[in-house]
Amino acid sequence: MSANAWPLDIVIMAAGKGTRMKSRTPKVLQKLAGRPLLGHVLATAGQLQARSAVVITGHGAAEVEAATAGSASVSGRFDLKFVRQEPQLGTGHAVQQALPVLADDGVVVVLSGDVPLTQAATLQALVAAAGGDRLALLTVRLPDPTGYGRIVRDTTGGVQRIVEHKDASAAERAIDEVYSGIMAVPARLLRPWLEGLTCDNAQGEYYLTDVVGMAVAQGVPVAAHCIADAVQVAGVNSPQQLAELERAHQLRQAQALMEQGVRLADPARFDLRDHASGTPAQLRCGQDVEIDLGCIFTGQVEIGAGARIGAYCHISNAMIAADAVIHPFTHIDGEAAGASVGTGALIGPFARLRPGAQLGAEVHIGNFVEVKNSTLAAGAKANHLAYLGDATVGERVNYGAGSITANYDGANKHRTVIEADVHIGSNCVLVAPVTIGAGGTVGGGSTITKSTPAQSLAVARGKQVVKENWHRPAKLPKA
Repeated sequence: MSANAWPLDIVIMAAGKGTRMKSRTPKVLQKLAGRPLLGHVLATAGQLQARSAVVITGHGAAEVEAATAGSASVSGRFDLKFVRQEPQLGTGHAVQQALPVLADDGVVVVLSGDVPLTQAATLQALVAAAGGDRLALLTVRLPDPTGYGRIVRDTTGGVQRIVEHKDASAAERAIDEVYSGIMAVPARLLRPWLEGLTCDNAQGEYYLTDVVGMAVAQGVPVAAHCIADAVQVAGVNSPQQLAELERAHQLRQAQALMEQGVRLADPARFDLRDHASGTPAQLRCGQDVEIDLGCIFTGQVEIGAGARIGAYCHISNAMIAADAVIHPFTHIDGEAAGASVGTGALIGPFARLRPGAQLGAEVHIGNFVEVKNSTLAAGAKANHLAYLGDATVGERVNYGAGSITANYDGANKHRTVIEADVHIGSNCVLVAPVTIGAGGTVGGGSTITKSTPAQSLAVARGKQVVKENWHRPAKLPKA
């Protein structure tokens, strides 16, 4: 149930082709911080506790509708509907397509699917400005308003009209307040205005902004909620604009973290994104966390107090405990299963932790070591060039360079158990299912196919043969 004074119905224009993006992907599905532009807008609708969201599709409609309907970030948060605008005959024509699915008892908020960063608090203030009997426009003050429609107010501060730049007088061009394309209006007022739109203009299109003149003519107050933050109303029409908005968004996330006490070596080289699986981005940090430059965090990540993240690490859906050190170029992706690094652990450089990697306190995972679906107890070490998959590793195990668990037999996965205080020599293959008993040793170069008892030495390799005074075969002379 909405906490707003009036039920909110969000109408999102998402029919445009986005020719300047030069992409096969519809513009509203281009990603910012790992999430489609339209996904950002719908997430904001969820924050507003909207009753419904009506997405107006056109270009790439089937792809946009399928991607949006299946998004975990909007599932079940409001009634999601789609209507199509074919052909595309302007913004007014777009919103006309939503009329059949809009109830008259609510307030309609009109948004654009390519304007992703409008804050919920801003829209809430816009809705309050509309109340139950006014048209409210979201406006912004720009240092250079060239090309934008100016907001012309009357002596009481109410909006009198929107004048396009090309039609503005010199005095009107000096106005720095422009219309953002976002409005809120009671549905019972909007419906007759939309039905009365005409396309009597050079472009032959129906303009949504024409409702401003209709409201003024009928004596309906037109309010403007003005902000100074242009990023909130910035749209995306080209790869350059997308990149600029990405950096602006990431810098704001970085600044928010630094305000909480996180030490970022370079806030301009920091990224927090949704995970590819759809897990929304969230980075929670304890006290005195240090993050070096070039790091990317996706999905849900938690970093404990005093932990240090080295340069160019990529960490996704993972929990890093207090005082752990993640050395540079480490890749951690827990995906749905998650991954965790224990207190004081040392990971990397160039290490890879995959889903289900659960590392205890003081564990060491070194360069070019991969861990997947495995548990390593406190103090276990795998320092070089190794693979641990589907393994349970006990305390203080030392796992030698070049050793692997052969966990896949071509059809099924099997588990390897390495009990506490085991030493695995270099270049060993542990063929699962197999258990190495506590305190045991496996000699370097061994292929172990049978379980070993505690405190034993297992060696499984060919006998060394040495032939003295042996010479390599020589090439035969050419004929």
